[in-house]
Formats: sequence, C-alpha cells, structure tokens
Amino acid sequence: MILLTSDTETKPTHAMRQAIASAEVGDEQKGEDPTVNQLLERVADLLGKEDAIFFACGTICNFVSIKTHTRPADVVLAEEMAHIIRAESGGAAMTSGVLMEPISSERGIFTVNDLERSLERVATAPYLYSATPRLLCVEQTHNFGGGSVWRLDELREVCEFSRQQGLVTHMDGARLLNAVVASQTTAKDFAACADSVWIDFTKGLGAPIGAVLAGTKEFISEARRYKHIFGGAMRQAGIVAAGCLYALDHHVERLQEDHDNATYLARRLSEIEGITVKDTKPETNIIFFDVSRLGLDKVMFLNLLQEHGVKMGAVGNSIRAVTHLDVSRTDIDFAVDAIAKVAKSSVGSKDLENVVPFKENSAIASTNTVRNYHFCPNCGHKNLPNHNFCIKCGTQLNELTNTKQTDKY
Repeated sequence: MILLTSDTETKPTHAMRQAIASAEVGDEQKGEDPTVNQLLERVADLLGKEDAIFFACGTICNFVSIKTHTRPADVVLAEEMAHIIRAESGGAAMTSGVLMEPISSERGIFTVNDLERSLERVATAPYLYSATPRLLCVEQTHNFGGGSVWRLDELREVCEFSRQQGLVTHMDGARLLNAVVASQTTAKDFAACADSVWIDFTKGLGAPIGAVLAGTKEFISEARRYKHIFGGAMRQAGIVAAGCLYALDHHVERLQEDHDNATYLARRLSEIEGITVKDTKPETNIIFFDVSRLGLDKVMFLNLLQEHGVKMGAVGNSIRAVTHLDVSRTDIDFAVDAIAKVAKSSVGSKDLENVVPFKENSAIASTNTVRNYHFCPNCGHKNLPNHNFCIKCGTQLNELTNTKQTDKY
C-alpha cells in the first residue's frame, strides 16, 4: 500500500532504529535524561531560543503554549483554517478557556490588514463587554493552505504589528523545517519572529514520537509546570529523543526530495481528465485536489483508490496527498496510475452530461430504456453498476450483500 495520507505515515529507518536502541537514557521528568537534554540544546540553538522542552506530540505543544501565554476568556487569533482551530478537537477551549478569533486569508498566509480587521471585530463592543486579545498564532508551513510557506518579510511584518498591539506570538512550526528547506531561510530567522515556537519530528523528519517547544527560560519554566498538569511528563524518553536527534542529522536536507515529488505528483495529476489540482506548483509536500468532476464523492474515490493499492485522505471537500521519506518517485508513478484507473472507470464529466436523471411523470418516463443499479444494503442509495462501493456511505457492494435492480424511464 502506498501511503500518501500524511507525512506522519513515516516509519523509522533501520539506522534510526539503531540509534534508538543504543540511546543513553535517564529520568526525563527530573531533567536527567542525557539524550533528551542533548536534543533540547540542539533545538534551542537551532531556533535561537533560550530554552526548550520535550513533548510526545505537537498538539500538546500548542495546548501548553496557549495555556502559558493566556488567561481564561482571552482571545487567541489564528488563521481561519489553522490547525489549532480545525484539527485539535477544540482542546484549547477546554484546557485554556480561550476564545478563537479566525483571520481570513489566502492559503493560510494573512497580512497586517487581515489581522487588523480581526482585531477590530474583537473590539466591536466597549471594553467591559469585549474579550481581551492576548495571543497570535501563525502556522509554518500551513497545512490546510497546501503546505504554503510564510516568506520571512511577510512573517516579520505581521509579528511586529502583533507586538505593537500588545499581543504575544506563538508559531505552530510542525513543518517549519519544510519551510526552511523550501525558502532557504534559517530556522533561527523564522523563529525570531515568534515568542514561542515548536517543531515536530514525526512528520517529514520520520521519527516515531517527539516534538520540541522553545522560548525564553521563563516561558519554558511555566510550560514545564503545565506539561506535568496535562500528564505529559515522561521517564526514559531518551529512546525516542534519539530518533529525533538522528532526524536532525540525516533527514532535514532530504525534505527537498519530498517537495520535488509533490511537484511531480501535482503535475501528473493535473494531466488526468476529471482531476482538478488546487495548486500545480506546491511549495512543499502537500497537495489538494478535487474529484467531483469524476462523478464521485470523496469517500467513494478514496475507497476505490485503496482497492488499487493507494491510500490518501480527505480534508473538507478535497483529497489531500502528502509526500514523505517512505514514498519514492516510483511510488508516485504507481499512485498516479492508480488514480488514472479510478478516473477512467468512473462516471466522468462528459458522461454526466449525457445522464438524464429519473423523473417520475416526466415525458421521458414513457420510454423503455432500462438501467441497472446497485442498491446499497446499508443506506439504500442507488449506485451505478460499475461502483464497488456505495457513493454515499462507502459500504462495499458485492453480489453477496447486494442484488442488482432495474429502473425504467
């Protein structure tokens, strides 16, 4: 199976597993794990921050950062499709009691004017009636923006304006190193724009566990307290920190290969009739495309694609494909061929133009044309005979669970 659902699908390489197996360990909770401490020093230096703290995953980095920077009833501003708003189960509301104010933008990269309009909405009511804006969150790269990259000048301008408004800035840097490789800008320069920033090791960098949050010593000291409160403290965590260290040494520069594969995939997909690629020149490793012109919904498409040995994911009304170190150029070619087969076997846009919907009492109802259908045993939806899965609910259709019926129109 070719796994293009996410770069979190990466598995540790043999060499990384050896580094993990031979890691020197201690008690992370007490600050006594030498491998974790080495990782924290490396990341703090990489990002130009005073101190850093180790977490199992990036979502808790965001939760702890928001908790440390804010008080209950404060406002956190973030791009409208930011991960902290759309993909973290509303956790910031539960753990910090904050309000989220979305910022409209193109592909996740907003301007000073966009931020200013959001701040004006927050201040619609007089002081005693409105919530206090406290924190701005930026995402580098922007996941749902298609792996879009903040240019350094754009980021500096927005973060400087944010500080002038009395806000603290936090960077969700899950794929920050993808931005570093794509833009040839240092991680330290990007991180200098934010008061706190973290990087994830379980995505393109290929480690099984791990994220590191960095900031001032005062910030990290308070964050450590919340790490304990949230149940994030660990013991012999050096076994996973070793994988992160290996990734820093061996898997950063190779991210360019993932970006090149994403560009190649986007171009090949754009050549398939019925496929609409949102950005044929992705900046990093994330691609979104639409399949509605095939006459398939996203669930049906993904099920059919998986039958051909390729797995992708759905985000909103789009299909998302993410390249990573476990996907080669040969794998990309295989995936494109699989998508082409699904597209060719589906009801394409030209076919849809010739399909006359059944209308009882219509003039055409008197004709004797017969069409066979698969009726889904789960939801009863009427599917075309070439469908192996229900287009509405995704249930597999076969002769054992379903019988063909006919309509006359």
